[in-house]
Amino acid sequence: QVQLVESGGGLVQPGGSLRLSCAVSGRIISIDNMRWYRQIPLKPRELVAHLTKGGLTNYADSVKGRFTISRDSAKNTVSLQMNNLKPEDTAVYYCRADIQTDFEWNSYWGQGTQVTVSS
Repeated sequence: QVQLVESGGGLVQPGGSLRLSCAVSGRIISIDNMRWYRQIPLKPRELVAHLTKGGLTNYADSVKGRFTISRDSAKNTVSLQMNNLKPEDTAVYYCRADIQTDFEWNSYWGQGTQVTVSS
């Protein structure tokens, strides 16, 4: 059983910072791509940041220069450092990881954490 648990969301003023974390647990052989998405009501889930096992990163244009994705492979965690937050960053943030268990690869999602940017 694989679980992804996000933490670190909350309420922050415009211009502030938050750090989201996603802890992966379970019978894990290997973790490849790790990603952060966000979603607002009635909109599709949007890819925010992507980090490959090899360390390559990709960001949505709207967050480039403000958000940084990183991973701690020893602890099976992925983080998203969010700086200079804007009201339009308000959303539920989800982590997603491509994980090998036994001899099978699957993509797993966390349950989401709310980020609200408001004065």
